[in-house]
Amino acid sequence: MRIVQSRSLEQKVKKLTRYQKKKLDEEIQEILDNPSIGTEKRGDLKGVYIHKFKVRSTQHLLAYRFMSDGLELVTIGPHENYYRDLKTYMKRR
Repeated sequence: MRIVQSRSLEQKVKKLTRYQKKKLDEEIQEILDNPSIGTEKRGDLKGVYIHKFKVRSTQHLLAYRFMSDGLELVTIGPHENYYRDLKTYMKRR
């Protein structure tokens, strides 16, 4: 399965600490093992899945969607303003 990172995700991963990056890699592997682990969104975000996980005490959300030949990792972030930013990003695409 091919994995593609969006530009938004690449920029946000650069700002993460080493521990957060390690935790993100573990969660991506978990998604690859079981792609239906996230919940599919409705409405404007139809086709986008959200996987929630904790990094220490902060809950992070990872958005991904299925493509014809693989998986696209859309964006990551804490819950605050997450869906607003995700909707804005998806409309621009």
